[in-house]
Amino acid sequence: MTALILRELRLAATGGNAVLPLVFFLLVATLFPFAVGPDGPLLARTGGGALWMAALLAALLPVDRLVEPDRAAGMLDQFAMRGISDESVAMAKLAGHWLSFGPPLMLAAIPAAALMKLPQDVLLRLELGLLVGTPGLAALTLIVSALIAGLRSTGALAGLLMLPLAVPVLIFGAGLVERGGDAGALKLLGAVSLLLVAAAPFAAGAALRAGRD
Repeated sequence: MTALILRELRLAATGGNAVLPLVFFLLVATLFPFAVGPDGPLLARTGGGALWMAALLAALLPVDRLVEPDRAAGMLDQFAMRGISDESVAMAKLAGHWLSFGPPLMLAAIPAAALMKLPQDVLLRLELGLLVGTPGLAALTLIVSALIAGLRSTGALAGLLMLPLAVPVLIFGAGLVERGGDAGALKLLGAVSLLLVAAAPFAAGAALRAGRD
């Protein structure tokens, strides 16, 4: 399992899966103040939600490169011939994707929060929300990536599949930023993220197996 996760991290570093979401997230944080204007209180009030939306869209970027390259190269067949279950491959891909996506996004949230003029306590809530919510986003990306592997022109389809499913993560994540004293948003965000992470290896594994058959 460790070797599979390290392989996913290496592929993310060399294939752009780790860099593209980060660049996209920072670009949104840079451009949003130009759209809203230099009104500091307005930026602070709306910036948390905008950064959560940027995180959601950034998670969607590598969706066509998580599974399809391995499927096209026959790596999934080789894993199966070695006796590695599809669920184990999916679990390794989930861990590798989150490690290449979640922690870097949390680091990028620090300069992004400064651009949005977010107070320190709001930044802490944003970081806590990203820590809890990004595993759920990574799980959603993996499930959708496994479902669309082998299909052509999947960009729009991936968005249509993933964005509605990500609405609870977005609502509770942004709610945690907006309502700091509300512990319910954090608990619900954690519950949704945990459910997605628990289901992702089995859902993605079943999709990989169906695609191979």
